[in-house]
Amino acid sequence: MIDAVIAVRRALQAALLADAPLLGLLGGPRVHDEAPRAAAGPYVVYGDVEARDWSTGTDLGCEQTIRLVVWAGKGSESGAALVIAGRIGTVLHDAALSVSGHRLVQVRVTGLDLGRETRTGLSRATVILRCVTEAA
Repeated sequence: MIDAVIAVRRALQAALLADAPLLGLLGGPRVHDEAPRAAAGPYVVYGDVEARDWSTGTDLGCEQTIRLVVWAGKGSESGAALVIAGRIGTVLHDAALSVSGHRLVQVRVTGLDLGRETRTGLSRATVILRCVTEAA
């Protein structure tokens, strides 16, 4: 199951970094495993991942809930976070991604969470994805 998580993350990363409109909104390839120190928004980081067995009687499978968190500036920047989240959804929803060692059954945007970090005041939009894979 862990190899499926790694493979899906790599496929998501490749798809996001290959999308010129998204890179334009972010001001460059600002999709990270974790937030860079003292980075100003906007940027995207991987949030929590939940992986569950999705095997059938004949095939090994993995269902993942993956959160991609868009961080933007303070105040009215929540609109920017929402626009970036929308672009992420456009790029990834039902995308035909190449997932090394696995067959992607489905990737879907299943939710969105908007909020503001109370300590810093930074706006965030969390895109929630459901990814299902089977062993290749």
